[in-house]
Amino acid sequence: MKHTYLLLAMLGFIAPNILVTMVSVETGNILLWLHPMETISNMFANKIASAFVIDLLFVVIVFMLWSFQEARKYKIKNIGFIWLLAFLFGLAGTLPLFLYLKEKKVQN
Repeated sequence: MKHTYLLLAMLGFIAPNILVTMVSVETGNILLWLHPMETISNMFANKIASAFVIDLLFVVIVFMLWSFQEARKYKIKNIGFIWLLAFLFGLAGTLPLFLYLKEKKVQN
């Protein structure tokens, strides 16, 4: 399963960030962080987008709480770096990366 998590992490970082890169090049809003108000405005552009963003924000909060506990339990270092990756690149790559790190600790 460890290798599957690693593959999913790579795909999770690449797939959504293709679109982020396209928007970054088109608008100059690098990683969607350079113009935060524009990014937030676009995230909440309509009710459907807002529903997805709110859902994702709750999932990120749950991930942070859960990963903090799991990192302590399995002595996974640098959880702050994992969270930074989540804020910079999203949860699609970060969650399987954390699962890979956890699986690696469990197998040792």
